[in-house]
Formats: sequence, structure tokens, C-alpha cells
Amino acid sequence: MQTLDVISINIWQMLVSLANLAILFWGVKKFLYKPVKKMLKARQDAIDVQYTDAENAKNEAMSEKKAYEEKLSGAKAEADGIIQSAVNLAKMRENEILEKAKNDADVIVRQAKEDAELEMTKAEESIKREIVDVSTVLTSKILEREINSDDHKQIIDSFIEGIGDGYDAD
Repeated sequence: MQTLDVISINIWQMLVSLANLAILFWGVKKFLYKPVKKMLKARQDAIDVQYTDAENAKNEAMSEKKAYEEKLSGAKAEADGIIQSAVNLAKMRENEILEKAKNDADVIVRQAKEDAELEMTKAEESIKREIVDVSTVLTSKILEREINSDDHKQIIDSFIEGIGDGYDAD
């Protein structure tokens, strides 16, 4: 009969194979697994740092955006205040100009009235002088006609009454 050497179990060979396997595991773990794990850990740490930096940058950008929006709203409020102040100043200036123009117009009207009254007075004086001159001429003409003193007195009185009535009616 034949022996089955092929199927037989050799303990020494098994122990050597197990030792080879253990050495191979140890070598793979020491020289391959640990450096790869260390490299993966370093990459993961770098990625975590990048995520943290990105999050910090995002938060900083958001805070800067808020500060910018606050400054912008403050600038808008300040601009509105400046515009309102300018409008109020313009209204005050407008009122001053209108008041000055009204006062100037009142002065011009008053001066025109005074000038008109002065001209009227001058015209009245001139008319009175002309009336006196005309009455003198008229009297001399009438006297040339030989009237008596009663007629003369009556003419002068009626003339003077007519002059007085004419000026009182105006």
C-alpha cells in the first residue's frame, strides 16, 4: 500500500509556516500598515485643519459682512440726516429770501405811495398857482371892463367858492 505522504501533516513544517506567517504579519504591520496608517492620520489631520480654517474664515467673513452692513446702514442714516439738514437749511433760506423780498416790495410800494403823494401835492400846488395866475388875469380882464365893486366882489367870491368846491370833491 501506498502511503499518503501528500496528505500527511508535518508539525515542523506547520510551525515554520506559522512562524513565516507571523513574521510576515509583523513585517507588514511594522513596515507597511503603521506607516500607511500614520500617513492617513496625517492627511486626515491636514484635512481637519483645512476644514477648521475654512470654518473660521467663513465665520470671520460673516462677522465682517455684519460689520459692513452696520456701517452701511449707519452711512445711510448719516446721509439721510445730511440730506434732511440740507433740506431744512434750504427751506429756512427760502423763507428768509421770501421775507426779504416781501419787505423790499413793501418798502418799494410805500416809497411809491409817498412819491405819488408828493407828486400829487406838487401837482396841487402847481394847479393852485396856475389858478391864482388865471384868476389874476381874469380879474384884470374883468376890471378892464369897468365893473362896479359889488360885481367885482361877487365874481371873486363865486370864483373862490368854485375853487374850494372843486378841491373838496377830489
